[in-house]
Amino acid sequence: MENNSIEMSLMEPEERELVQFIFDAIPAEDRKDLTPDDILLVLDLMDDYLEEQGLLREDPETGEMEYLDGEVDETEQLNYVLSAMKEEGRTVTGVQIQLIQDAELQYGIEHGYYEEE
Repeated sequence: MENNSIEMSLMEPEERELVQFIFDAIPAEDRKDLTPDDILLVLDLMDDYLEEQGLLREDPETGEMEYLDGEVDETEQLNYVLSAMKEEGRTVTGVQIQLIQDAELQYGIEHGYYEEE
């Protein structure tokens, strides 16, 4: 992702680490034309889906976002994100979105945000 170093330098350190982890987890042939901005948008849309499903909300006391217990329909989430990406005029594929979802989950498991099933 060297060619996007300006975009990466504007991110918070934790966000930059997550995006780099996801980028590195995606096979080279599936990374073609994928930018940090694309990855961030996919992550934001994943959260938008969770909010709509009542699985993510802002804690009124701390202002922090908190994930609530519940099942996520990954296929439905994928379709939600894919549709929103198309509306944005992005050319990210369903395969790339799925790989971003999988890598974000793996990152969350490795950092203790999620439990392995």
